[in-house]
Amino acid sequence: MRHIPTSIVILLMLAREGFTGPAAYGVCQAGCSAVVMACYSAAGFTWGATLGVSAPAFVIACNTAYGTCQAACAATLLTPTL
Repeated sequence: MRHIPTSIVILLMLAREGFTGPAAYGVCQAGCSAVVMACYSAAGFTWGATLGVSAPAFVIACNTAYGTCQAACAATLLTPTL
């Protein structure tokens, strides 16, 4: 019975951290895309249409939020999990 705790400690020492970053990154990007689509639809615009300088403030706000969301997703790509 004394060997059970020792073997558990050895098993925990040998356990490596896993990288679920790529899967989490994909899920996060899909979420960002869904939100920006809803944002554009609420404004009455089509996501992906080029408006350039003539873009209304609401569309620029959608783009800014989308960029912030993508930046947050980038952190999940290399984040190790246990």
